[in-house]
Amino acid sequence: MTDIPEIEVIRPDWPASANVHAFTTTRSSGFSDGVWSSLNLGLHCGDNPQHVEKNRRLLSGLLPSEPRWINQVHGRRAVSWESAKDTETGADAIFSNQTGQVCAVLTADCLPVLFCNRSGTCVAVAHAGWRGLAAGVLEATVLAMDCSPSDLMAWLGPAIGPTTFEVGKDVYDSFVGSNDEDAIAFTEHGDRWLADLYQLARLALNRAGVEQVTGGQYCTYSDSKRFYSFRRDGVTGRMASIIWLE
Repeated sequence: MTDIPEIEVIRPDWPASANVHAFTTTRSSGFSDGVWSSLNLGLHCGDNPQHVEKNRRLLSGLLPSEPRWINQVHGRRAVSWESAKDTETGADAIFSNQTGQVCAVLTADCLPVLFCNRSGTCVAVAHAGWRGLAAGVLEATVLAMDCSPSDLMAWLGPAIGPTTFEVGKDVYDSFVGSNDEDAIAFTEHGDRWLADLYQLARLALNRAGVEQVTGGQYCTYSDSKRFYSFRRDGVTGRMASIIWLE
């Protein structure tokens, strides 16, 4: 049907097994309008729920089953696909080792991190804003996947970039107070700091034993055509980062 838009997605640049499928949506090619234009997949950001449901149905055309959405709380909890049956499950990462189980998180500046092991038997996705990163959500995800960390690879999806994410000393202290090396991810900016979520994620993943990390070249704040950005717009939509095993 010619009136059904084609979804534009970004796929990880990683050497994953062929049975691992993953992507992050952009804001293009959906049914929402106004500040949520157009492929908003978040139900709790003020958009018309009917538009969101149409967008989710459009997304489902790319998937083997409905995604399992989690209630993201900016923490460190990682849950299995099976244990996240309730859409109100409070967690910020979801993992699976079974085929056809679609794991998903929603973002609009926070960092989505996709994971898989080299043999293609386990996948995960984490929602890693600064609070989640500071709390250890990536380390918790690696642990929950129950794989050798050296066997894992990670891809850093679209997030607010290092030249636009201005934070206060509280954020700086949240990281550097626990790990001195995290100071390299911050640049002084007047009486505040510019924080590099991508660098903070790489540092956390390396500490967790994950050596193969790709991605990290986007900025949701700067690219309003492709990405939603809460920091830029306040009221806005959400992109989805999706992964599953075939």
